[in-house]
Amino acid sequence: MTGPGASEGPLVVIKIGGGLSAVPGALDSVCSTVSELGRTQRIVVVPGGGPFADQVRAFEASHVLTADAAHWMAILAMDQYAHVLTERILGAAMVEDPGAIEETIGRAGVAVLAPSRWMRAADVLPHNWQVTSDSVAAFVAGALDAARLVLVKPASVEGATAVDPCFRSVLPAGLPYTLLPWDRIGELARLLEAAP
Repeated sequence: MTGPGASEGPLVVIKIGGGLSAVPGALDSVCSTVSELGRTQRIVVVPGGGPFADQVRAFEASHVLTADAAHWMAILAMDQYAHVLTERILGAAMVEDPGAIEETIGRAGVAVLAPSRWMRAADVLPHNWQVTSDSVAAFVAGALDAARLVLVKPASVEGATAVDPCFRSVLPAGLPYTLLPWDRIGELARLLEAAP
């Protein structure tokens, strides 16, 4: 498998947390690594919500929003972060339709998913703040029959609070996943090589 246009090998879903944007150097480091790996690996990036989702939380705190409105606004926040990631991951292309993912990977090497259309059509997740982009990434990885899911986080996290409360109920049985703090992004190549 070589260069953009790679169409063989296991598909890996990488969720890039929105919180990386608040850590100096983190976003550039992660995006650079994903750019490099996208030359030889089949990668779908799921964006976090980050500062865009934080704005939804702040608005909700001072205004009345239904759970449905807050949920869809937070999903749209992921679309906004998808634009950021598409610009920062060299050679990446953004997709909104799951049917375009394979073609995009074959053409660009890395597909960055703006998930709002797919999530609205599927509507499989609860509409509350117990669901984050981690659960969206788990759903996407399962739907795409990915070989591995990697959740890139702003810092080392462990235990029950490492992912949202809905994550384990959405993650398909047997799908391997890794929580990877951004400052260990150099381990990503090894993880992708280990994907079945």
